[in-house]
Amino acid sequence: MFRDYYTNQLTLPMDIQVLIPQQHLARLIDFAVDKINPTIFTSLYPGGGRPPYHPKMMLKIILYAYSNRTYSSRQIAKQLTENILFMWLSGEQQPYFRTINRFRSERMKDVIYETFFSIVDLLREEGYVKVRGEYLLKFSINNLKTEKMLTR
Repeated sequence: MFRDYYTNQLTLPMDIQVLIPQQHLARLIDFAVDKINPTIFTSLYPGGGRPPYHPKMMLKIILYAYSNRTYSSRQIAKQLTENILFMWLSGEQQPYFRTINRFRSERMKDVIYETFFSIVDLLREEGYVKVRGEYLLKFSINNLKTEKMLTR
């Protein structure tokens, strides 16, 4: 009469990457951040203490959250436990909301512009972004075109 329904059984696929479409924005953010020069982040961490979360992982989750209009560090931390796309971008790590907030407000504040423009340059070189004028970017992902105004 009904389909079988078991919540306590292991299901496949265990690799969550196969559940994410190839042309999804999360994959573009993953690609772009992985291509950033890692020396941008070396000055952010003087060493000592407990090993920090990888800055590329933190940047991926923040960029994806911002692209989905999620700005609260508490909401980003919540997405890391509930949203499969955030789980994939973070490698299933779950930084605390204060860690997320500290990363974006303290660690990234000196290199945010350098990071942003290196991502835009990479996306332009790969053909994902067309820069027209000073403030307008045209994003093209899988023939889906959206225009967004950038603010200073």
